[in-house]
Amino acid sequence: MARKSHLYSFHLEKGKLTEFSGFDMPLWYRGIIEEHHAVRNAAGLFDVSHMGRYSIKGKDAASFLNYILPSDALKVKERRAFYSTLCNENGGIVDDTVTNKIDETDYLMVVNAGNREKDWNWLLAHSERFSVEIRDFSNDIALIAFQGPLAQTLMQKLCDLELSQIKRFGLAYCNVSGIRCLVSRTGYTGEDGFELAVLDTPLDDPTKALKIWNAILDLGKEKGVLPCGLGARDSLRLEAGMCLYGNDLDDTTTPVEADLGFILTKENGDEYIGRKVIWSQLKNGTKRKRIAFSMKSGGIPRHGYEIRLAGSKIGTVTSGSFSPTIKNGIGMAYIPPELSEKGRMVSVQIRASEHPALVVGTPFYDTSKYGYKRVPNSN
Repeated sequence: MARKSHLYSFHLEKGKLTEFSGFDMPLWYRGIIEEHHAVRNAAGLFDVSHMGRYSIKGKDAASFLNYILPSDALKVKERRAFYSTLCNENGGIVDDTVTNKIDETDYLMVVNAGNREKDWNWLLAHSERFSVEIRDFSNDIALIAFQGPLAQTLMQKLCDLELSQIKRFGLAYCNVSGIRCLVSRTGYTGEDGFELAVLDTPLDDPTKALKIWNAILDLGKEKGVLPCGLGARDSLRLEAGMCLYGNDLDDTTTPVEADLGFILTKENGDEYIGRKVIWSQLKNGTKRKRIAFSMKSGGIPRHGYEIRLAGSKIGTVTSGSFSPTIKNGIGMAYIPPELSEKGRMVSVQIRASEHPALVVGTPFYDTSKYGYKRVPNSN
């Protein structure tokens, strides 16, 4: 039997449900493209309560995180969130995570829904020599994402904290609709927005989460705010060039291969799981690299399609779809690094034909018009 999120009753009534990572979740409510455009042009509301939430506390909390992550938790300031990866001894990515640093001894880690049990066991298995307490709060904290250019203006009307004080990847405790939340300026759509951890909200009594969810929708309905499902979440993250675990990342893929070098904030001598392989790849290179590409003459790439050059296969599409924003087929793939420079023409094998594609940077959209870097009022 599939699991239920905190907001399942709303999804059951309003949404088109699908099974995802063992959960009954909304694929869409009014349609993927309409919901996608709502986020890019106004704001959209996502239930992400299916993801795992783990509390990591204790005097060795930072040291423990420094051992299991290739990012330096000690360099992260308090009340900040940071994106990183759990890695195995071969440098492969066990999962990609966002960790909220409340203080030096108190962290909240958010992991992918499909990896909740795997990650939980991984944390426990590697924590024995550290003075830390790890607790699974996944069923006790609802998680809601409110994303889009109108997110701050609208949520401010429900919040008792000046939200402009929370900078990108910052976090703070505040009341939303009178309910205590840990609010972070994070998300996985490329847009500005917030993720709300609704505290003290058990799965069997989601009243607080539903109150906030409905308050945001009621406030934003005249502004084009929509509830959004997994379909729009996937198309939005792909347009932003963000990875999906299980497609673009897995246990055999390293952060270096995945072009996630920005998370590797440690010195060569710092010890952490996977260090030898990761530093060898940083020094000597890899056999493959994640790239982004845009179709040049039609065709929609899909996961598993071949990337070809001069008649030979050079890689495989890991994520691909139609971009509602740029109205074109886009995707990501792994190919040899020496062929990965931006501006190179490759082709995607779609059924019996090869369709030309251009290696490009991310995000795919014009950042002056869309995304958190947009020029105000440009859209």
